[in-house]
Amino acid sequence: MRKLVSISLCAALLASAAPIDPREEAFIGNRRAYWAFQKVVRPPVPASTPNPIDAFIQEGLQSKNLTPSPEAEKRTLIRRATIDLTGLPPTQSEVDNFLADSSKNAYDKLIARLQSTPAYGERWALKWLDVVRYADTNGYELDAERPQAWRYRDYVIQSFQQNKPYDRFVKEQIAGDELYPGQDAALVATGFLRAGPRHVVGGNIDEEISRQEVLLEMTLGVSNTFLGLTVGCARCHNHKFDPITQADHFRIQAIMAATDLKEIQIAPKEAQTQHEAAKKAHEARLKPIQDEIAAIEKPVREQLREAKKKLLAKELAAALDIPKEKRTPEQELLFKDASKQIGVSWDEVVNAIPAAPKARRAALRAQMHAINLDEPEPPATAFAVANMDNAPQTHILKLGEPKHKIAPVEPAFLSVLGAIEAPKSAAGRRAAFANWLADPAHPLTARVMVNRIWQFRMGTGIVPTPNDFGQLGGRPSNRPLLDWLAAEFVSSGWNIQHIDKLIVTSATYRQTTKIDEAKAAIDGDNKFYWRMKQRRMEGEALRDAVLQASGKLNTKAFGPPIKTPIEQEIYDIIFTEAEPDNLWPLPKDRSEIYRKSIYLLNKRTVRLPMLTNFDQPDAISSCPIRAVSTHALQALSLLNSDFMHEQSQTLAARVDEKCKGNLDCRLKTAYQITLQRPPRPEEQQLARQYLTQKSLPLEDFCKALLNRHEFVYIP
Repeated sequence: MRKLVSISLCAALLASAAPIDPREEAFIGNRRAYWAFQKVVRPPVPASTPNPIDAFIQEGLQSKNLTPSPEAEKRTLIRRATIDLTGLPPTQSEVDNFLADSSKNAYDKLIARLQSTPAYGERWALKWLDVVRYADTNGYELDAERPQAWRYRDYVIQSFQQNKPYDRFVKEQIAGDELYPGQDAALVATGFLRAGPRHVVGGNIDEEISRQEVLLEMTLGVSNTFLGLTVGCARCHNHKFDPITQADHFRIQAIMAATDLKEIQIAPKEAQTQHEAAKKAHEARLKPIQDEIAAIEKPVREQLREAKKKLLAKELAAALDIPKEKRTPEQELLFKDASKQIGVSWDEVVNAIPAAPKARRAALRAQMHAINLDEPEPPATAFAVANMDNAPQTHILKLGEPKHKIAPVEPAFLSVLGAIEAPKSAAGRRAAFANWLADPAHPLTARVMVNRIWQFRMGTGIVPTPNDFGQLGGRPSNRPLLDWLAAEFVSSGWNIQHIDKLIVTSATYRQTTKIDEAKAAIDGDNKFYWRMKQRRMEGEALRDAVLQASGKLNTKAFGPPIKTPIEQEIYDIIFTEAEPDNLWPLPKDRSEIYRKSIYLLNKRTVRLPMLTNFDQPDAISSCPIRAVSTHALQALSLLNSDFMHEQSQTLAARVDEKCKGNLDCRLKTAYQITLQRPPRPEEQQLARQYLTQKSLPLEDFCKALLNRHEFVYIP
């Protein structure tokens, strides 16, 4: 009989145990004893310290004859904590207030304030969206936009802002429609299951293959994100290293097999009626312009078609004149070939239009694009999922090929964790899976999440491979600490902010980043956390910090993704087969282009150069840890890009507005805005020489400050 994970788990699921194939049991064997599959047991805290985390860390340090580094100075701590928790540097007034606060709990008050800000949720969402491979487009060749997928991004931000219990967060994303019917936020949350890339069915894409891709994406998403296991490796065969059978892979896939992708209206009916009326009025404004453009193009298009038609072979030209109902199969092929050859592209039409009507057409298109900026927003729709009426049978697939079905399987959970079966009906499968994951007795869910929190704050996870707790993943550097955090997480009510605060208020987090050569000789990778690891800001945080320094940052929250100006060469990459005038429309309100980076359009195939250069992931696969590269394009982005040139000018104007040309004021203000400190004497001397003897503009000096290591890195 299949073993049960826990009494509470089975009671919650109302699921039954079923016989397990002896061959599967033999395959799992002793692998079941691997640490990640064992129940979390809260270990005793090894010593009395104000923060239990430090007791576990100090025990590890002592085992290697290491000692912790001194605490960083207050100015460093506020910059570190503020960037870490909000994604933005502190303001000078915030620094001054913190430095002036001599109370014992000044730092605790700082953390509480930062966690209460809206930016805290935006900062956390950036991490979470990396893991779930969220983007605003489908990916692949067409990479079409997903008009209302952004509601899932906003749901994630709001969940972290509200400190939603993590077990509820898990349940909503997997089965919000089943567990919390009638709640729009829970319905939007199921957009998690659609976050990955997807081929759009049509053309030459086989529907069965496309459906298998969708189910595979769902299976990978839930296993990477919540289980921290590479279940996808068992798609073609039993996992080579972990106790995951090929049948396990398809049992989890069977849980998703009854799930359909669906856009579901969440706006009231009157909003739909109002939108239809507004849309008709909008189309009525466009129609005379579109008709006039069509009238200009029609004779030119026809002339081009006729000219191409004369160049066709006789049999191709003849096929064009045969009515559809009279064509033989051979003639139908000739007709399609001929139609393709006499097709006329937009650029051929535009190039052939005489000068006067061509100018008129350009003016009309400008009018059309201006009107389209006022296109009415569609009614609120959840980019969600829904259950099918009947659940299709799931099969194990030979080598993962959908055309080569082997044995049928029923929906169930991992054999190594009990293989509890899910309901066979279409409804309830995902709800059972969500409850299984969110059960306090589950050995992986809490461990995986607290490890992500630790990795986000400390730079490296206790398990250094956050998406892989299996045999090929890294072993925990401090398992007692990991298990204590997991147990504390569950007992706190799955409180993310509680664990987050424990980490960032620990003495371990507050250490200096200074390298001690003697300690580095013992633990060069800092696996035992004898110092704080210095980290570079992500591309998004760096862009936002530059905008904050220039005074341009627009902190407006939520809503549809924003397009920002892009370089012409990037524009040419995106638009190669359509008329390229205004296919990347910028918002009517130009202040929108200075929104925080999390609200910018995230296009899988083409991303903003600055974000790409600073290692923004492509959202094709889950990214638990961002790469940190160093290359020349990063320097070029920070020194030569149009964005940095504009922001340096704006920052210089901001400094001059306050200082009215006073050199000492300029230097002090520029340093305070960018680095939140006054210049040191040697820096002041160099800056004076820079601005006076070399007569270089203030704009260049401001750009140099924005390129400082101190600005770009989290201290």
